[in-house]
Order: sequence, then C-alpha cells, then structure tokens
Amino acid sequence: MRAGQQAATRRISLAAGVLFLITFVTSIPALALFQPVLDDPAGYISGAGADDRIYLGVALEFILIVANIGTAVVLFPVLKRQSEMLSLGYVTARIAESVFIASGILAVLGIVSLRADDPSAGSLAVSLAALKDWTFLLGPGMVVGIGNGLILGWLMYRSGLVPRRMAMLGLIGGPLLLASGIAVLF
Repeated sequence: MRAGQQAATRRISLAAGVLFLITFVTSIPALALFQPVLDDPAGYISGAGADDRIYLGVALEFILIVANIGTAVVLFPVLKRQSEMLSLGYVTARIAESVFIASGILAVLGIVSLRADDPSAGSLAVSLAALKDWTFLLGPGMVVGIGNGLILGWLMYRSGLVPRRMAMLGLIGGPLLLASGIAVLF
C-alpha cells in the first residue's frame, strides 16, 4: 500500500472510530433520559413532566442518527474494496436503522405534546410509548444484527482491517441479536 493511501486509510479509520464512539456516547444516555416517558407515559402526560430532559434525549438521538450514517459513509470507500454490494448494503442498513430511531423520536415527542394538548389521553400516550419500544426492537435491535453484525462483521473479517476474533464478534453477535428480536416478535 502506498504511503498516501495508507495515510488516507488511517484517517478513515480514525473518523470511523470516533463516529462509533459517538453512537455509544449518545444512544445510552438518550435512552436513560427517555425513561420517565417510557416507564409511565400516562403518568408523564398528566403530571408536571420533565420536558427539557426529553428534549436533551431527542438532541442526543439526532446526533446518533448523524453518527450512524456517518460510520457507514466514512467506511464505504474502504469496505467496497471487499464487496461494493455488501458495502452499499451496510450503508443502507445504517440508514434503515436511523429511520427507526427517528420514528422513535417522533413517538416520544408525541407523548410530550400530549402533556400540553390533552393530559387525559393516557391510552394514546401508552400506545406511543409502545411504538417507541417497537422502533427500538426493529431498528437498533434487529437491523443492527444484520448491518453491524453480519454485513460489517463479514467485511471486516474478509478485509483483515480488524483482528479476526473481533470481526467474529459481529458474525456471532449479529445473528444472536437478530434471533432475539425475532423471538420477541413471537
């Protein structure tokens, strides 16, 4: 590999690593910030609410969406050397995951809006919280098993860009995550 190409690959690797870290730093606190809405949505809309906390969670999830798509776009030039079709599949999976995340954001914001618009709509708030749960199961739950697990795991395994044992985590964890999501459906 030429020195220029090697330097470009290192920059891509660094950018991808930073973006992956951002996905963790934003997704975990966002879920914790949403807990008042998700644990008792009817109680949330009839009470005082903690809207600022929810809005911070929404902002973190927007950053998560950008980082999710960014990881795939940044890695695409490197991964397409192994398989352009699978690399495009990885980008598509990250976009699909992000659509589910955005749908969950809308459900949470719907619950916050109900608090101001119709505090007596507890059953609707519960339904919106259930919708958020389903978006989490289908997006970060099942789509990640395919995208990050199987597709990215296989591309990393074939390329040797990461140690093979690390790539095997995705190849084993992806199907397990997918299977657990399917089990929840049934």
